[in-house]
Amino acid sequence: MQIEQLKRLVLNALSDLKARDVSVMDVRGKTTVTDFMIVASGTSERHVKALAQTVAFRAKDVGEPPLGTEGVREGEWALVDLNGLVVHIMLPKVRDFYGLERLWSVPAPAVSQA
Repeated sequence: MQIEQLKRLVLNALSDLKARDVSVMDVRGKTTVTDFMIVASGTSERHVKALAQTVAFRAKDVGEPPLGTEGVREGEWALVDLNGLVVHIMLPKVRDFYGLERLWSVPAPAVSQA
């Protein structure tokens, strides 16, 4: 599955379960960990868990099982690693505290050609 299709699948899953404030960030050139990050908010710990579990299930269902998940049990900040796409689902207070959008909007440092 191509990254654009996977991105659409994740965004549809988040929309179906009423995730809030969904943001897609292109982080190519800023990190080698992934190409895209999707950040979304859940309204409660249970909602965060349900969103993360649904994203992981739908990805697995189309042959793209997550490389890993983190924080699903706790429900404050869940991460689903889909290789070229990392999904962060957080409670609003956690999202505000860590400010991932601000962090990843900083331009990548220039590489010197020595």
